[in-house]
Amino acid sequence: MATITLSVSGMSCNHCVTAIQTAVGELNGVKEVNVSLDKNEVAVSYDETAVAEDKIKAEIEDQGYEVN
Repeated sequence: MATITLSVSGMSCNHCVTAIQTAVGELNGVKEVNVSLDKNEVAVSYDETAVAEDKIKAEIEDQGYEVN
C-alpha cells in the first residue's frame, strides 16, 4: 500500500471535493481519497500493483483540475 499527496489547483468548493473523491475512488486499487481545499491537496492511499500514480494524476486532470 502506498500513499501520495498531490498538489492540485482549481478546486474551490464541495463539488470539487466530491468530483475528485468519486472519480479517483472508483479506480481499481484505490483505497482512500482525502481532499483538502485549504491546502489544495489530494491524498490517495492505493495499491501500487493495481494502479499507477500517473493514472491517478490523469483521473484528476480529466475532472478539470491541474496536478502541480
